[in-house]
Amino acid sequence: MIARNHYIDPIRPFFESDLIKVITGIRRCGKSVILSQIAGEFQAQGKPVLSVNFEKLEYSSEITDAQKLEAYVRERIPQTEKLYVFLDEVQLVKDWHIACRSLRLENVSLFITGSNSKLLSREFTKELSGRYVAFCVRPFVFREIQEYVEQLGKTYSVSEYLVYGGFPKIFELPDKDAVMLYLNDLNQTIVVNDIMSRYRIRKEELFRRLVNYVLVSNARVFSANSVQHYLSSEKLPCSVNTVMKYLSFLEEAYVIRKVPQYSTRARRELAFFAKIYDEDVAFNSIRQKNGRFDLTHNLENIVYNELVYMGYEVAVFTKDNQEIDFLARKNGKEYLVQVAYSVAEEKAYDREFALFNALDQSRKKILITNDDIDFSTSTVEHIPLRRFLEMDDLDG
Repeated sequence: MIARNHYIDPIRPFFESDLIKVITGIRRCGKSVILSQIAGEFQAQGKPVLSVNFEKLEYSSEITDAQKLEAYVRERIPQTEKLYVFLDEVQLVKDWHIACRSLRLENVSLFITGSNSKLLSREFTKELSGRYVAFCVRPFVFREIQEYVEQLGKTYSVSEYLVYGGFPKIFELPDKDAVMLYLNDLNQTIVVNDIMSRYRIRKEELFRRLVNYVLVSNARVFSANSVQHYLSSEKLPCSVNTVMKYLSFLEEAYVIRKVPQYSTRARRELAFFAKIYDEDVAFNSIRQKNGRFDLTHNLENIVYNELVYMGYEVAVFTKDNQEIDFLARKNGKEYLVQVAYSVAEEKAYDREFALFNALDQSRKKILITNDDIDFSTSTVEHIPLRRFLEMDDLDG
C-alpha cells in the first residue's frame, strides 16, 4: 500500500497532543491503513505502540465496554514513556467515548477511526466535544491510483477513473465484474447498514429512491424543493424537511458533499441552492443501466474531488444567471474553473468559452476538458484532464 502522506502530514503536529486524533471518512477509503502507517512511524522510532482493531474477534470478544477498554490500555502504559494508542473501529465498544475521554488524561496519545452506523460525523462531535481533532480521508485521487497500481503491476486509465473511481480495494480485484460487485456491496452496506439502521429510517422505499436520484444526478444544482417535487412525481410524497434531513444523513456518512453557490450580486454564498457531488463517482456508475456511464458529470465530479485534494475551497460561481462550475480559492488566490467533456465541436467550444467572456480578468480562467488538443486563448487556459490530474495546484 502507498504511503498517504497527504493525509498523515496534517496529523503530525498533533502526534504528542492529548487531543484525541479522529481519522474519519467513508467506508473503505483507507483509514485503517493510515492508522497503521502512523503506528509504524512510532514503532520505527522505538516508541511503545498499542494497536487494537475491534473487527478482530480476539479484541471484540474481550474488550466489550468502556471500563474494559480503559483497563486494557492502562495496564500497558509504561511508567516513564508515553504510550501511542491506535483504536480501529472503536465504535464497536459500548460507551467507547467515555474510555477515550478518560484515557486522553493519561500519558497516552490516542488515535481512533470509525465511520459506520455508530460513528458518523455528528456522533464523535457530540461524544468527544472539544477533546478531539478530526481528519477526513477520502478515496484515492488519480496520482495515488497510479502509484498504487504500479506497485501491483497493473494499469488504470483516466477513462476507468471516470467510471470506477478510487476506492482502494478495487485495484486488487481481478476484473471489472468483481469491481462492480464490490462497489454494489459497499453501496448496500453504507446505505442500509450505516444510514438506514443508524437513523432508524422507516420509509425505506422513499429513502432508497432519494439516494438513487441524488447519487445518479451528481454535479447538478439541487434544492430541497426540487428533490421533493421529483419524489412526489414518483408517487412518493414527502416534506421538504424530510428531504433536507435525508440529505444531511448522506453528508454525515461521507457519501455526498454539497457545494454552495457563490453569487456576485451580493458577494455572498447562497444557502438555498447547492451542487451535490458524490464522494466517489462509482456511486453514479453502479446506478447506470446497460453500461451507459455518465462520463460528462463524472468528469466534473472528478475535477471537484481533485480540487478538494489540492486544498482548494470550492464554490459554484454565478453571475447574471450564468454559472461557472467552480470558484476555487487557496492562499489568497481565486480561479474560475469550467469543466466540459469536450469542446472539439464548434457549438460546445462557443458555449463554454462564452461563459468566460462577460467576466473580468481579476481571476485566472481555466477550462478543463478531456481533449488532448490545446484550446487555450489569450484569456482562458485550457488544461487537458490528464495533465490536470497530475498537477499539484492550478498554477502547476
